Amino acid sequence: MPQGQPSVVPDDGLTTRQRRNRPLVVVHTGIGKGKSTAAFGLALRAWNQGWPIGVFQFVKSAKWKVGEENALRVLGASGEGGTVDWHKMGEGWSWVQRDAQMDNEEKAREGWEQVKRDLAAETYRLYVLDEFAYPMHWGWVDTDEVISVLRERPGTQHVVITGRNAPGKLVDFADLVTDMSKVKHPMDAGQKGQRGIEW
Repeated sequence: MPQGQPSVVPDDGLTTRQRRNRPLVVVHTGIGKGKSTAAFGLALRAWNQGWPIGVFQFVKSAKWKVGEENALRVLGASGEGGTVDWHKMGEGWSWVQRDAQMDNEEKAREGWEQVKRDLAAETYRLYVLDEFAYPMHWGWVDTDEVISVLRERPGTQHVVITGRNAPGKLVDFADLVTDMSKVKHPMDAGQKGQRGIEW
């Protein structure tokens, strides 16, 4: 693997090794497809390193079967890599209008409280907060509080947050931000989602 050389060396008092191994906040946002899928790809890498992983699925239906869920659960139970815990907090679809999401507001707040407890206890090495940008965008969870909690989290816990409309403050705070743009999608031509592609 090639050794990348950073273009800037910050004056932060850290050694190269300390800086390289510091915990990251990652945000996948934008209107394009693949935000959650990219986060689950990170989870696969974390599993391979033996890290305990916590997936917190906000807003999407608890009945909805995410394709990656079964794979990560099987891997987590295999004893080969890290463990995987999967938590579902929502009852509806993430892209539906806010009025249809009101039942999710309380569950989103409860989910965030659980994430805070797990961060304080250093339960996981990687947290996937799937669709968590929505509760912040809608004002269900306070973005300033999220940033404060993430800034003060102990240990070496990495956090990846997905969802459209990630608040600007979160984007500014995060270490790595990817904005997924859409060029084309089959739905534009009237085609519904299909097995193996959308789930």
